[in-house]
Amino acid sequence: MRGDTYTDDEAAALYEVLNPWGPGDDFYLGLVRGAASALDVGCGTGTLLRRARDRGHTGRLCGLDPDRAMLGVARTRSDVEWVEGTAAALRFEGEFELATMAGHAFQCLVSDDELRDSLSAIRRALVPGGRFAFETRNPLARAWEEWPELALDAVDPAGRTVRVSYEVEPVAGDVVTLVEVTSDAGGRVLRADRASLRFLDVESLDRFLADAGFELEARYGSWNRTPHDAASPEIVTIARAVG
Repeated sequence: MRGDTYTDDEAAALYEVLNPWGPGDDFYLGLVRGAASALDVGCGTGTLLRRARDRGHTGRLCGLDPDRAMLGVARTRSDVEWVEGTAAALRFEGEFELATMAGHAFQCLVSDDELRDSLSAIRRALVPGGRFAFETRNPLARAWEEWPELALDAVDPAGRTVRVSYEVEPVAGDVVTLVEVTSDAGGRVLRADRASLRFLDVESLDRFLADAGFELEARYGSWNRTPHDAASPEIVTIARAVG
């Protein structure tokens, strides 16, 4: 569901305004800088890999995303490899030391089949012993209950004042569906984007990882590497490719 008065390209540019660099980005940047080659799955506008290159990474960096407008922003940089597509469609074979999924992109893998196919493809893309780092929101924290109260005001790259707010539909099992509404300063809806996110618990998550050929290396409850527990807002995971 989308309005026709705020284009995909405008929404991609606004994304960078609404999502400034933060602690999660620092967490992933440290991992990328420590790997000779890195694949960022769901790279969006490519902020992570662009920053890694700026910080002196000289190895192979590849960003993957299905959103053409997001990649249009990323492709303003030609010193990183950009690929349009989904995680499940990856055809790399043993080419990367590290794969990442930042910005809660992992939660966009909603069905069991999509999760299995995506994790298997990411595993194939890694060298033996390669690492996969990602995060998913802890379902016990029930973050979606706070989203309808959130409203973000921003000035977009074209100089217009916009407001982004959220509507949450009834929760179905571990899947939360929300509508992101972009409005102008007068409250007129410019765009509405509907998306579903899956909130896996730790036990289910680890079963999917094991089935795809990963073993758990580390798990944290936040970007500062605090231990994960039931009250943690995040399930930050580093898994290693085995087998």
